[in-house]
Amino acid sequence: MTRLLPCAAYQQDGWLSWGCPFLCVRLLLSGVLAGMGEDGRLVRGVVVRRLLAVERGSGSVSSLHVRVMAEAAGVTVRTVWRWLSEAREGRLEPVPRQDRFTLDDGLWAVLAEVGGNVAALHRRMTAEGSSVAAGVPSLGTLHRVVQRDLRAGRVLEVARPSRNRVEVSRYDRVLADLKLQRAGEGLPVVDAEPQDPPMAAADAKEVAPPRGGVRLFVPGARVVSTAAVAAVVESVGHTVAARGIGCWFGDPGVGKTVAVQQALHLLPSRVPVWRAVVAVKPGLPQMRASLLEALGLSGGSLAHRAQPADRALGEVLRQPGVLFLDDAQRLSPALLDYLRLLWDEPGTAAALVLCGAGAERMIARAPAMRSRVLTWHQVPGMEPEQLTETLSMFHAVWEGVEPADAGWADATVARGNFRTWAKITSHVYALSKRENTTRVDRPLIEQACARLGPYP
Repeated sequence: MTRLLPCAAYQQDGWLSWGCPFLCVRLLLSGVLAGMGEDGRLVRGVVVRRLLAVERGSGSVSSLHVRVMAEAAGVTVRTVWRWLSEAREGRLEPVPRQDRFTLDDGLWAVLAEVGGNVAALHRRMTAEGSSVAAGVPSLGTLHRVVQRDLRAGRVLEVARPSRNRVEVSRYDRVLADLKLQRAGEGLPVVDAEPQDPPMAAADAKEVAPPRGGVRLFVPGARVVSTAAVAAVVESVGHTVAARGIGCWFGDPGVGKTVAVQQALHLLPSRVPVWRAVVAVKPGLPQMRASLLEALGLSGGSLAHRAQPADRALGEVLRQPGVLFLDDAQRLSPALLDYLRLLWDEPGTAAALVLCGAGAERMIARAPAMRSRVLTWHQVPGMEPEQLTETLSMFHAVWEGVEPADAGWADATVARGNFRTWAKITSHVYALSKRENTTRVDRPLIEQACARLGPYP
C-alpha cells in the first residue's frame, strides 16, 4: 500500500499544495462530495470553483485534476474542460435550459395544409414569425419535434377530401331525380346533348373528344341510348341509390363503358363521380395512387404511406358519391379484397361501379368481394330488330339504308358489336365522301367491311 506523505504547507482557502498528489486528490474528492445534493448529483458550481482554486494556487490545472473531477461527477473529461472554459469567462452556473419546443394546434394544422412538408412549414414560420416564446427553431429541431409527436400518436391529416360533397339527407332522393327511359319502351333515344355539325377533314383535329373518352371514329356520330343502354342506366341508378357495389360485364365492344357513362352522366349534378384508371397488372401502391388521384387527394405525399392513405380514402368514401373503375378485369383478387375492405368501413356511403369484359370472372375469384356485389348486369349486343333505326340515329350516313344490306353486314362482320359498327360507319362515311354519293348500298358496305381485315 502506498504511504501518504504529509504536506508541507496549507493554502489560505484550506487547500493543500500539490506536493503530495495522492493526499491532495483525496481531499479534493472529499470537498467535491460535500458539495453534492441529497439526490447525489454533482453541482457544477462546486467542480469549477475547486478547479479555479487549484488554478489560482498552482497556476494551472492538470489533466489529472480534470479526470478526477470528471469521474466524481459522472461526466466526460471533455464536459469538465468545457465547464472550466466557461467558468474562466465568468459563467460559473449552467444556463437554465429552455422548455422544449412544441407545435401547437395552429402550426399542426398548417403542417397538414402543406401535405406534411416540414421544410414548407419552416419556411412559412420563418417568413411570418412564430407565436411561441422560444422563437422559430431550426429545421432539424422542427423535424425532430414532428417525429416525436407522430411517435406519441398525434395524427397528421395531410389529405383534404374533395369539396364536391353531397348531403346524406338529400342523397336518398337520387332515384326520384333520375329521369330515365324504361327498358323496352319505344325506339332508341339519342343523347339529348347538342352535337356539333360535321367538320371538314382539315378541321378534324380540332374536334374535342366525346364525353368520357368514347371513340366514335367519325364526325357527326352521336351516342345512342338503346333499350339495353336504358336497362344499364336503371341498374346503375338503383345501385347508386342503394350505395352498393355493382358489376357490369359483357363481350368486348358491346357498349358497356358507353352505357355506364351514360348512366353516370344522368345522375344529379350534386352526386360526385370519381373515375379511377386501372393500370395493367397494377400493384397495391399503384392502385392506392390511382384511387387517391381519382378522389382528389394529394397522392404525392400519401401514395407510399399505407395507413394515412387508407384513412384519407375512407374519409372521402363516407360521403355519398360513385367510384367508377373501368377494365376491372385487370384487378387481382388481392386488390379486390382491398376495395372490399375500404367498403367494409363503417359509415361508407359511396357506391362502387365495376365494369369490364371478364370482370365477373375475376370477381368470382375473390369470394368475399363477390358476396358483397349488389348488382350483376350483363350488357348484350345490338338487337337485330332495331338495327336500322339505331344506325340511322347513330349517324346520318345510314339514313335510307336497306335493312337487308345492314343485316348482311351484322350477320357476317359486326355480329351485334357496337364498336365494330362504329368502325364500319367511319369507313362508309369516308367512302361516301370520296365518291360524292349519299346512297349507301351493298357494294359500299362490302368495301367498308373489307377494310376491317380478318379481326373486325
